Amino acid sequence: MKRLIAPLLLALAVCSAAAQTRPIRLIVPYPPGGPLDTVARALADKVQPVLGTVIVDNRPGAGGNLGADVAAKSTPDGTTLVIGAVATHAINPWLFKNIPYDPIRDFTPITGIAQVPNVLVMNTQTADTLGIRTVADLIGYAKKNPGKLNYGSGGNGSAGHLAGEMFKSQAGVFMVHIPYAGGNPAQLALLSGQVDLTFDNLASASVNIKSGKLRAIAVTTSTRASAMPEVPTIAEGGKALGLAQFNINTWFGLFGPAKLSADVTARLNKAFVDALNSPELKTRLVTLMAENAASTPEQFAAFVKAELAKYERVVKASGATVE
Repeated sequence: MKRLIAPLLLALAVCSAAAQTRPIRLIVPYPPGGPLDTVARALADKVQPVLGTVIVDNRPGAGGNLGADVAAKSTPDGTTLVIGAVATHAINPWLFKNIPYDPIRDFTPITGIAQVPNVLVMNTQTADTLGIRTVADLIGYAKKNPGKLNYGSGGNGSAGHLAGEMFKSQAGVFMVHIPYAGGNPAQLALLSGQVDLTFDNLASASVNIKSGKLRAIAVTTSTRASAMPEVPTIAEGGKALGLAQFNINTWFGLFGPAKLSADVTARLNKAFVDALNSPELKTRLVTLMAENAASTPEQFAAFVKAELAKYERVVKASGATVE
């Protein structure tokens, strides 16, 4: 029996060692150059002394679903990871009629990475004309003038669209949604006065806020953004108007495929959390106006489940679908 078992144990040890020395493929389900890709590359460099070579593999397509699915179907040995986001793991499962993976069952959550606040902004000239400086002003105007306000977004089912639908639902107002083919066209429409307001990414809106072209009415997160602490939250401004629980943002985190072992999960969590807490990564996140969201696997798993449940309600209320 010992003669039979010994070769098997040796083979398993060799396979395990080989898995440890293979490069880690870190899938980014979006094109190169965006904030998520930027952070992924910084993380890959920072963890290499601990984990070995980490190769960033951009796999854009289908709103992030393509890259997420590649990771979901990979071997659970710790050599293929994916940076999933609010879209891939909370919005798309309700937005797409056919999605090739289950956001909970097919992944092992490892750690949160970052959360980026969104901000409710108006064209400053429009805001002055309408006398809107606060969330209460906006709701008051919208209730007196139903359907006269419109808001732009980067498309049906985008974070900006869903933030607008959540706002309308909780505040009990009606505003017309105007979808554009991406965040940049929506921002240009706001700057030119074609739309009245948007729920934009704080990092992309900040330059125009600081120049005075846009007015930051409120951030969409439950707490104020460290990058612009003077801007109140929607929950603060709308506490007495049905918005006390308003909380929506853009987040992303690290996942492995399902059935990743506990020891591999713990090793990866420590390496990436240590990297996120390093001075270099802290500085990089600040430049992107992102908040560090490092967490334990258990905390991240609970967060993803809660986000998935939240967006089920929001997406269904919006009526948005993608074939």
